[in-house]
Amino acid sequence: MQLDRRRLLQLAVGATAMPALPRVAAALDYPTRPVRFIVGYTAGSAPDIAARLIGQSLTDRLGQQFVIENKPGAGTNLSTEAVVRATPDGYTLLVVATPNTLSGLLHDNLSFDFVRDIAPVAYIGATPFVMIVTPSFPAQTIAEFIAYAKANPGKINMASNGTGNLTHISGELFKMMAGVDLFHVPYHGELEAQADLLAGRAHVMFDPIISCLGHIKAGKLRALAVTTATRADVLPEVPVMGDFVPGFEASAWLGFGAPKDTPAEIIDILNSEVNAGLANPIIKARFADLGATLLPSSPADFGKLIADETEKWGKVIRSANIKSE
Repeated sequence: MQLDRRRLLQLAVGATAMPALPRVAAALDYPTRPVRFIVGYTAGSAPDIAARLIGQSLTDRLGQQFVIENKPGAGTNLSTEAVVRATPDGYTLLVVATPNTLSGLLHDNLSFDFVRDIAPVAYIGATPFVMIVTPSFPAQTIAEFIAYAKANPGKINMASNGTGNLTHISGELFKMMAGVDLFHVPYHGELEAQADLLAGRAHVMFDPIISCLGHIKAGKLRALAVTTATRADVLPEVPVMGDFVPGFEASAWLGFGAPKDTPAEIIDILNSEVNAGLANPIIKARFADLGATLLPSSPADFGKLIADETEKWGKVIRSANIKSE
């Protein structure tokens, strides 16, 4: 009778393990066809630039095309929903930035829950924001800007990539901490916002360095401050916002996610390959040129970052009563 019980236990364990074999085999073969990176931002935006750099690295390393698909709109909800609905097989991935994680705070009646429905895959790193103004703007420093804004409440147009976007929420944080009244003008994307800033129709913007560095270097836009705790290597002459508004800090971070239930083996492959790509001196140099700081990490570490950032910016959203249109 004892032998029969042992045999039954062995058979039960074997039967339980068998369904996992195809998943493991699929992971070992991954990828066998092109992989889509869904980007909820326009071409040329900071997430798009970063996604193309990492996508090319993964293409080179894994031998399959990692194709960038831009799907802007609805405050990144279109891109997130497309990935949530995709088959969880590792062939549809989401470029994740702070706005993706804040959707539940900005929009009512969403068909998905980001934390529940998107699995963290890999963290890329962060790039500072820079407060930029059109060259004709009268203020040359943050102190002068604050003084001018207080003397002209509501008359300074603050551009953003859209209501609820981090370019908007960073501006709201500045308004709260500096005690100024700026008129928010949302655009449908980074390029549109920058175009009006370059033309002087908008006056100020909080933009990732990765997106506006070229315009700053060319003298088409003027940088008043970077928004991280230390100066940016690519703009060493630009002061830190915290020197004028103590405690102010904002960064645009990027990573990748996948539909929930994506096999852990595939997530591990992607995480390992992304981290290996970030260690490549060529990739590191390219991101450094764009002002970004790379930070390879595990999926669990990326998940913690998402939770921490959601809590931080959620306070700003609730305080400013921000709701996407």
